[in-house]
Amino acid sequence: MELVKNVFFNTDKLIENTPVKISYTGNLFQKGSDDVFIHYGFGDNWNNINDLKMDKTELGFQAEINLLDSDKLNFCFKNSSDEWDNNNGSNYIFNVEPNAHLEELFEPCDVTDLVVIDNNSLKRHGLRKSYMLNKKIKLAIYKIITYVPKIISGNYSRRVIE
Repeated sequence: MELVKNVFFNTDKLIENTPVKISYTGNLFQKGSDDVFIHYGFGDNWNNINDLKMDKTELGFQAEINLLDSDKLNFCFKNSSDEWDNNNGSNYIFNVEPNAHLEELFEPCDVTDLVVIDNNSLKRHGLRKSYMLNKKIKLAIYKIITYVPKIISGNYSRRVIE
């Protein structure tokens, strides 16, 4: 994610249909504004525009918003005196990534590649592979714990089947 001075998120990536906390320490905070609002919208056309009063903390102003199905989050800030911080006229614009979990469920695949989990959700067969790998690792650890001490102590004799 591109870093912008005075704007911080509680996450590394903005992902659609998830909440995100935005912290602001820009000009309006530095000037000592009592109330700051985040003015935000989604996509190139600023769809679903909202204004939300931010909470004032020692670390800046903070607000939590829910990201919608969109590829961009646009926002700027204003205070109760109608002074704006719009990133020098460019607004604050960040890319929103699609929710990979939802895409995985709707990705085209062969029905034989799916297994049922918890009676309600479907996942790719990769879960079965990781389960099998986990079982093999546990078996290997069991054999090491069981047989290595016997080999070292000399109490191990190999059975020969005739």
